[in-house]
Amino acid sequence: MELFIIFILGIIIGSFLNVLIIRIPLNQSVSFPASHCMHCKTPLRFYHNIPILSWVFLQGRCAFCGEKISIQYPFIEVMSGLVFVFSVIKLGVTIHSFGIALTFDLLLVLSVIDYRYKMVPDSINLTALSIAILSATSFGHLGYNFTNALLFAGGFTLLRFSLSYIIKKEAMGEADIMIAATIGALLGVQLGLVAIFVGAVLALPVLLLTQGKNEDSKQLPFIPFLAMGCWIVLMFDTYVSTYLVGLYG
Repeated sequence: MELFIIFILGIIIGSFLNVLIIRIPLNQSVSFPASHCMHCKTPLRFYHNIPILSWVFLQGRCAFCGEKISIQYPFIEVMSGLVFVFSVIKLGVTIHSFGIALTFDLLLVLSVIDYRYKMVPDSINLTALSIAILSATSFGHLGYNFTNALLFAGGFTLLRFSLSYIIKKEAMGEADIMIAATIGALLGVQLGLVAIFVGAVLALPVLLLTQGKNEDSKQLPFIPFLAMGCWIVLMFDTYVSTYLVGLYG
């Protein structure tokens, strides 16, 4: 029952994540106007906004004009619900797990926006970083999170300038630096480095499969893969730490 309540909380937050994904890239307010059909602009009734269920009962179409509603809406809601559930399973029902889940929800938003629009809103990126730093188990750990965030931000900045100089073009975006800082705050130095490596490994096959097909292939969004790498390492942190100890002593 507890996990079901957590899942409901997650999908409710996921419903708001869809608002962020749709409106922020268009520089629209996330509060006004009220939810409406993106095609006919008709304001939605409250029962049209029930997470997941409304999309299912409406068969994925607007109740007013019949226009198809993207499957993105229930997908994001379900993903948010699962993020909250697995965060609680991993870390318990604590402020810490809530902060972790909320950070990954925002990384989910950034991943979708990065994929769809090839842009990364600083407002969401900075919020994710701030929540990651504040998701501390104690006041002393707050400084630890902040220090790790600075280390990763500095390291990625140096890497960015070095690679850009070598290849004579922009190697990575400034947004990736903040994402790296968020990963550092969440996981610490050792696990954070593993997460970035896992993200790169996940991205490599996609890059090879799409390379040269079109202009978009040259702008492969890296944030989704960094977020996935971070999530995988967080969920299996004990196994990763054990492996690192066995590898390096």
